[in-house]
Amino acid sequence: MSNPPLTPETPGQAATPEPASSGQAPAAPDQKSDFNIGEEYGTARKSLPPVGIVAICLLVVVAIAAIYALTHRAHPQSSGSIDEVVGAAMPGQSAVMVAVNVSLQNNEQKQTWIKTIQVTADAGGDKHTDDAAPAVDAKNYLETLPELKQHASQILTPEKRINPGEKVAGTIVVSFPISAEAFAARKSLTVTITPYDEVPIILTK
Repeated sequence: MSNPPLTPETPGQAATPEPASSGQAPAAPDQKSDFNIGEEYGTARKSLPPVGIVAICLLVVVAIAAIYALTHRAHPQSSGSIDEVVGAAMPGQSAVMVAVNVSLQNNEQKQTWIKTIQVTADAGGDKHTDDAAPAVDAKNYLETLPELKQHASQILTPEKRINPGEKVAGTIVVSFPISAEAFAARKSLTVTITPYDEVPIILTK
């Protein structure tokens, strides 16, 4: 059996080997990326509004809050006045008993009840505060101190009811651990009457 003839090669040219097939595409040439992580996530300069706009918005919010607070601030529903203040030394004690006559006006169209009554005297370089004496005790004090009794009227104590539009007057009896002379030279006297579910009524003389 004869061998097949050989293909003649061109002089000076070698046979080019076939590339091995690996199943992968040839590598693409290198390319320079334009991705910038700063642009992707943003910066304060690019993501926030101008400072001037932020400042104006804050000023507007503060102004609205201030106006609301002023227009919706709670006010006492009742008013009143201190009509007379009389003090007398307590026998055998370094203290003074005080009768304070006050008037109260209920300015609302509903009933109100007094929760607490306190009296503060700024005298002798200090402030002294006492709660109003109960009705029974106040009457006993007034009986022993005629100079107070002659100035007293109906005893005003907590739980007193004031009808809508009604005006009431009464006497508050308190005591302070100071001399009658020091009380007479006092700087001021403040009566704080606190109704239920209302702003306190503060009277000063």
